[in-house]
Amino acid sequence: MVDEIIKSMQSKMDKTVDALKKDFGTIRTGKANPMMVEDVRVDYYGTLTPLNQLGKIACPEPRVILITPFEKGMLKDIEKAIFAASLGLTPNNDGSSIRINIPELTGERRKELAKVVKQKGEEKKVAIRNIRRDANDELKKHQAEMSQDEVKGHQDKIQKITDSYIAKLGELEKEKEKEITTL
Repeated sequence: MVDEIIKSMQSKMDKTVDALKKDFGTIRTGKANPMMVEDVRVDYYGTLTPLNQLGKIACPEPRVILITPFEKGMLKDIEKAIFAASLGLTPNNDGSSIRINIPELTGERRKELAKVVKQKGEEKKVAIRNIRRDANDELKKHQAEMSQDEVKGHQDKIQKITDSYIAKLGELEKEKEKEITTL
């Protein structure tokens, strides 16, 4: 029963770490990255569809994203969707694909992005702590079946696991901040 609580907690925490990685992938660093546009929603015959399902997204050069749609007729819709997503990117339609040149980041913009990274990291740390709280609450429901020492031991184990996940998030945050601030 306690093992199930801990496994469930770790699974949720892993998902939180993955969500932070995905969030960080969408933050511009001055280098082209397909994740910057793959979740842009395009109106595809009345259905909002992620861009990565409508074409191939590649980075042939460090500062260029190349989108080659599976249907050439979708070029204008993809272009509109990128503008509508307010990513600060300008798509160039060449008739068969869309090129997006990634501009150099200014010092001020790098500082803003570093703040965004910190904010997203903090949000995920709060989520991890909430997962810990839920696990402890679940443990308290089964408190009658265990001695106080066992409960305390399990709570300590939950706290150690939580600390390791918070440290993982901190490392991801530092890596992304370094990526943004280095020229």
